[in-house]
Amino acid sequence: MKVLLADDERLVRSGFKVLLDLEDDITVVGEATTGAEAVELARATRPDVVLMDIRMPQLDGIRATAQISEANGMERVKVLILTTYDTDENVFDALQTGASGFLLKDAGPAELLHAIRVVAAGDALLAPRITRRLIGQFTAQRRAAKSAEDRLAVLTDREREVLALVGQGMSNDEIGAALFLSPATARTHVSRAMVKLGARDRAQLVVIAYQTGLGEFTT
Repeated sequence: MKVLLADDERLVRSGFKVLLDLEDDITVVGEATTGAEAVELARATRPDVVLMDIRMPQLDGIRATAQISEANGMERVKVLILTTYDTDENVFDALQTGASGFLLKDAGPAELLHAIRVVAAGDALLAPRITRRLIGQFTAQRRAAKSAEDRLAVLTDREREVLALVGQGMSNDEIGAALFLSPATARTHVSRAMVKLGARDRAQLVVIAYQTGLGEFTT
């Protein structure tokens, strides 16, 4: 298994190399100090896995990963992002640009070796605590979406349209004009939506529109 190390910190690269050289099935084929150099060495050595740091000069690890993933002839090269930063933006950017894994530098030797082998085998890998956090966020988003849908289930399609326009700050006259209704009919729909959603006044209806996502849309 061929591995390319890409990190601008010499001590980090040296530590990784010492660890990997102890493994009979792993060979370090190169060391890059910049993102641009990582791309060049990946083209030259065709490694199975690139251990890629995010924060590097000239070209960061995210953009270097994108170039490797998009290059002809390097479809089999897998990138494992190694970083001290675990922000959501980094995780999503890395995965969107073609990285197969995301591991924090404070991972233990056994965890790092396992990650390399998992990625080389064609599987995806995320650091455990990142995975737990992302799953928690997606679960919360899905729950929020389900809660919003359940809350709006009591409304008719027309009342949803009216609620969306209320969320945009439209008056009854403006709602009527937008939906080709009389102001009185628009007022009736607003009143019914308020009753069904338990809104005490129009201002609370606006809040509900934004809480459920309807206030974000335009017609």
